[in-house]
Amino acid sequence: MFVAPLTPNLPDIPASEGYVKPLPAGFSVYFNADADRLRIIRDVTTRALRAAGAGTETCENARLVISELIGNCVRACGDGVPVVVDIEVEPTGVWVRVHDPAGHRLPAPSPGTMDDPEAESGRGLALVDILAPGRRVVPTAVGKQVVCRLPRSPGGRAA
Repeated sequence: MFVAPLTPNLPDIPASEGYVKPLPAGFSVYFNADADRLRIIRDVTTRALRAAGAGTETCENARLVISELIGNCVRACGDGVPVVVDIEVEPTGVWVRVHDPAGHRLPAPSPGTMDDPEAESGRGLALVDILAPGRRVVPTAVGKQVVCRLPRSPGGRAA
Protein backbone atom coordinates (compact mmCIF):
# COMPACT_ATOMS: atom_id res chain seq x y z
CA MET A 1 0.00 0.00 0.00
CA PHE A 2 1.36 3.46 -0.78
CA VAL A 3 0.48 6.26 1.55
CA ALA A 4 3.63 8.33 1.90
CA PRO A 5 2.65 12.01 1.73
CA LEU A 6 3.58 13.87 -1.43
CA THR A 7 3.79 17.31 0.17
CA PRO A 8 7.39 16.99 1.43
CA ASN A 9 8.32 15.65 -2.01
CA LEU A 10 6.70 18.33 -4.14
CA PRO A 11 7.85 17.95 -7.70
CA ASP A 12 10.13 20.63 -9.06
CA ILE A 13 9.47 22.13 -12.47
CA PRO A 14 11.12 25.14 -14.11
CA ALA A 15 9.26 28.38 -13.31
CA SER A 16 8.96 29.09 -17.02
CA GLU A 17 6.96 25.86 -17.44
CA GLY A 18 4.39 26.41 -14.68
CA TYR A 19 4.20 26.15 -10.92
CA VAL A 20 3.39 23.60 -8.26
CA LYS A 21 1.14 24.08 -5.24
CA PRO A 22 0.79 21.58 -2.37
CA LEU A 23 -2.52 19.83 -1.65
CA PRO A 24 -3.30 17.87 1.53
CA ALA A 25 -2.30 14.54 -0.04
CA GLY A 26 -0.58 15.66 -3.23
CA PHE A 27 -0.04 18.64 -5.46
CA SER A 28 -1.45 20.83 -8.22
CA VAL A 29 0.47 21.83 -11.32
CA TYR A 30 -0.58 25.05 -13.09
CA PHE A 31 0.65 25.42 -16.68
CA ASN A 32 -0.25 26.24 -20.27
CA ALA A 33 -0.71 22.94 -22.06
CA ASP A 34 1.34 21.96 -25.08
CA ALA A 35 3.37 18.92 -26.11
CA ASP A 36 6.58 19.95 -24.30
CA ARG A 37 4.83 20.73 -21.04
CA LEU A 38 2.79 17.55 -21.25
CA ARG A 39 6.06 15.59 -21.15
CA ILE A 40 7.11 17.54 -18.07
CA ILE A 41 3.78 16.90 -16.32
CA ARG A 42 3.96 13.17 -17.09
CA ASP A 43 7.50 13.00 -15.70
CA VAL A 44 6.58 15.02 -12.59
CA THR A 45 3.62 12.72 -11.97
CA THR A 46 5.77 9.60 -12.23
CA ARG A 47 8.47 10.97 -9.88
CA ALA A 48 5.93 12.11 -7.30
CA LEU A 49 3.92 8.89 -7.35
CA ARG A 50 7.06 6.76 -7.08
CA ALA A 51 8.19 8.89 -4.13
CA ALA A 52 4.80 8.14 -2.53
CA GLY A 53 5.33 4.42 -3.02
CA ALA A 54 3.17 3.80 -6.08
CA GLY A 55 4.03 0.80 -8.22
CA THR A 56 5.05 0.94 -11.86
CA GLU A 57 1.58 0.05 -13.18
CA THR A 58 -0.10 2.79 -11.14
CA CYS A 59 2.45 5.33 -12.38
CA GLU A 60 2.01 4.30 -16.01
CA ASN A 61 -1.78 4.33 -15.73
CA ALA A 62 -1.71 7.80 -14.17
CA ARG A 63 0.59 9.05 -16.95
CA LEU A 64 -1.78 7.71 -19.60
CA VAL A 65 -4.89 9.17 -17.96
CA ILE A 66 -3.24 12.58 -17.53
CA SER A 67 -2.00 12.53 -21.13
CA GLU A 68 -5.46 11.76 -22.48
CA LEU A 69 -7.24 14.34 -20.34
CA ILE A 70 -4.74 17.09 -21.14
CA GLY A 71 -4.85 16.14 -24.82
CA ASN A 72 -8.62 16.66 -24.70
CA CYS A 73 -8.05 20.12 -23.18
CA VAL A 74 -5.72 21.04 -26.03
CA ARG A 75 -8.14 19.69 -28.65
CA ALA A 76 -10.98 21.69 -27.07
CA CYS A 77 -9.07 24.95 -26.53
CA GLY A 78 -5.84 24.85 -28.55
CA ASP A 79 -2.14 24.90 -27.62
CA GLY A 80 -1.34 27.07 -24.66
CA VAL A 81 -4.66 26.52 -22.86
CA PRO A 82 -4.32 27.16 -19.12
CA VAL A 83 -4.70 23.86 -17.30
CA VAL A 84 -4.51 22.76 -13.67
CA VAL A 85 -3.72 19.13 -12.87
CA ASP A 86 -4.33 17.89 -9.32
CA ILE A 87 -2.81 14.63 -8.13
CA GLU A 88 -3.73 13.24 -4.73
CA VAL A 89 -2.71 9.88 -3.32
CA GLU A 90 -4.78 7.81 -0.94
CA PRO A 91 -4.08 4.30 0.36
CA THR A 92 -6.22 2.61 -2.29
CA GLY A 93 -5.62 4.78 -5.34
CA VAL A 94 -4.77 8.07 -6.99
CA TRP A 95 -7.16 10.96 -7.67
CA VAL A 96 -6.56 12.89 -10.88
CA ARG A 97 -8.40 16.14 -11.58
CA VAL A 98 -7.81 18.17 -14.73
CA HIS A 99 -9.25 21.69 -14.93
CA ASP A 100 -9.63 23.69 -18.14
CA PRO A 101 -11.58 26.82 -19.16
CA ALA A 102 -13.83 25.16 -21.76
CA GLY A 103 -16.86 24.42 -19.61
CA HIS A 104 -19.07 24.19 -22.69
CA ARG A 105 -16.89 21.52 -24.36
CA LEU A 106 -17.54 18.27 -22.53
CA PRO A 107 -15.42 15.19 -23.19
CA ALA A 108 -17.39 12.59 -25.12
CA PRO A 109 -16.28 9.13 -26.19
CA SER A 110 -15.93 8.53 -29.90
CA PRO A 111 -18.57 6.32 -31.49
CA GLY A 112 -15.99 3.75 -32.65
CA THR A 113 -14.94 0.65 -30.76
CA MET A 114 -11.67 0.00 -28.97
CA ASP A 115 -10.81 -2.86 -31.31
CA ASP A 116 -11.52 -1.07 -34.60
CA PRO A 117 -8.35 -1.66 -36.68
CA GLU A 118 -9.23 1.27 -38.96
CA ALA A 119 -9.52 3.85 -36.18
CA GLU A 120 -6.61 6.29 -35.97
CA SER A 121 -7.87 8.05 -32.84
CA GLY A 122 -10.83 8.19 -30.50
CA ARG A 123 -9.82 5.59 -27.93
CA GLY A 124 -8.59 8.00 -25.25
CA LEU A 125 -11.70 8.42 -23.12
CA ALA A 126 -12.47 4.72 -23.40
CA LEU A 127 -8.99 4.01 -22.01
CA VAL A 128 -9.52 6.54 -19.23
CA ASP A 129 -12.81 4.86 -18.34
CA ILE A 130 -11.10 1.46 -18.18
CA LEU A 131 -8.21 2.70 -16.03
CA ALA A 132 -10.28 5.09 -13.89
CA PRO A 133 -13.90 3.88 -13.78
CA GLY A 134 -16.40 6.51 -12.73
CA ARG A 135 -14.86 9.50 -14.49
CA ARG A 136 -17.04 12.55 -14.14
CA VAL A 137 -17.12 16.17 -15.26
CA VAL A 138 -17.81 18.89 -12.72
CA PRO A 139 -18.71 22.42 -13.88
CA THR A 140 -16.63 25.14 -12.22
CA ALA A 141 -16.80 28.93 -12.11
CA VAL A 142 -14.06 29.11 -14.74
CA GLY A 143 -14.76 26.06 -16.90
CA LYS A 144 -14.81 22.40 -15.97
CA GLN A 145 -12.94 19.81 -13.99
CA VAL A 146 -12.62 16.19 -15.12
CA VAL A 147 -12.32 14.00 -12.04
CA CYS A 148 -11.28 10.38 -11.92
CA ARG A 149 -9.73 7.91 -9.52
CA LEU A 150 -7.27 5.24 -10.51
CA PRO A 151 -7.36 2.24 -8.21
CA ARG A 152 -4.04 1.16 -6.76
CA SER A 153 -2.32 -1.47 -8.86
CA PRO A 154 -0.26 -4.26 -7.29
CA GLY A 155 3.41 -3.55 -6.77
CA GLY A 156 3.45 -0.46 -4.58
CA ARG A 157 5.62 -0.62 -1.47
CA ALA A 158 4.18 -0.40 2.00
CA ALA A 159 4.41 2.97 3.69
